[in-house]
Amino acid sequence: MSEIRPDTTAADPWAEIRPYNDDEVAEVLSHLAHEPELLDALTRYRLPRLSRFMPSLSRTLASLAIRREVRGVTSVKAFQRRIADYMERMIRTTTDDFETEGLDALDPDTAYLFIGNHRDISLDPAFVNYALYLAGRDTVRIAIGDNLLKKPYVNDLMRLNKSFIVPRSARGKRAMLAAYQKLSGYIRHSITEDNHSIWMAQREGRAKDGIDRTDPAILKMMTMARRAEDREIGIGEAIRELRLVPVAISYEYDPCDLQKARELHAMHADGNYEKGQFEDIQSIVAGITGHKGRVKLSFGTPLGADFDSPEAVAAEIDRQVLEGYQLFPSHYLALEALGDAPELVDRSAISDADRARFKARLQEVPEALRPWWLAQYANPVRNKAGRCR
Repeated sequence: MSEIRPDTTAADPWAEIRPYNDDEVAEVLSHLAHEPELLDALTRYRLPRLSRFMPSLSRTLASLAIRREVRGVTSVKAFQRRIADYMERMIRTTTDDFETEGLDALDPDTAYLFIGNHRDISLDPAFVNYALYLAGRDTVRIAIGDNLLKKPYVNDLMRLNKSFIVPRSARGKRAMLAAYQKLSGYIRHSITEDNHSIWMAQREGRAKDGIDRTDPAILKMMTMARRAEDREIGIGEAIRELRLVPVAISYEYDPCDLQKARELHAMHADGNYEKGQFEDIQSIVAGITGHKGRVKLSFGTPLGADFDSPEAVAAEIDRQVLEGYQLFPSHYLALEALGDAPELVDRSAISDADRARFKARLQEVPEALRPWWLAQYANPVRNKAGRCR
């Protein structure tokens, strides 16, 4: 069964990539309540024994649960209110503290293009949305790669949550160029016409090694539509029009750190890493349910027009992200364990409880993966000190 796909018309040029509209919500939710793959995924997670021995009954129960949960939900905002309840529970049970700074300096009635460092597939923009929700502001539209949307029900769920699709699977230079041109046009339309904020990652894929760095190609894509319309406009002016604001998110502990270490080790040892069929979904679940310790979200300041290249824009984003990034005891303890930059270790920030917690987590990491696991936490300290190249 395929996901609900709105008709593409001249009046709606973004239909294939945009989030769902309010008038599409009820139909999509009705479809999801009877989607076999989604029901099987839910029952495997919530009712593993029943799903194994009585799959038909478990699907029926899951379908009833979905219909009960979304009863009366007929708009994107209502859907996100339900998500907010789960978000509050997740923060209460899997974080020790969630702190936000810088949002009060941004105009609540102005749309911004938030570009942030990327550590967790779903939680990075979810924490941004939660901060906006708590401040009484509208949530963002979220850029998500089509590589994560291979399952139709995942596509539907993400687009219900205001995600729009970034093409990564287009084949051929011409097809890719056309896809990115459309994406660039949608981003600009959202900011300048709809006055609706957007969140995008500063690079394709998560920073699995803990080094946050902006890819200038992302910035070239963002400004493609504007510069195609006016070839004389400089990149600085095109960036200013998008009201780009860097955002830094910092996790004391990453629930996916072991999986990332395994991938980094495989890349180093074998030159490649073969991702499992459901690995991205498993990473999303692990990120949501795993313990994160303290989390800090820092909003920067809008970029002006005084840039003459994508690389210069990227450098300013990196500066603001690193400035806003919070170093926790886990970062210093990892660098201390590696022993290669003792002068960067701030021991005054480390308590005995911090050491015990860190030691307990490290003991769960296989010996061969420890250098890669430690580097994820140590690299932000090095990066802030200008030691990562």
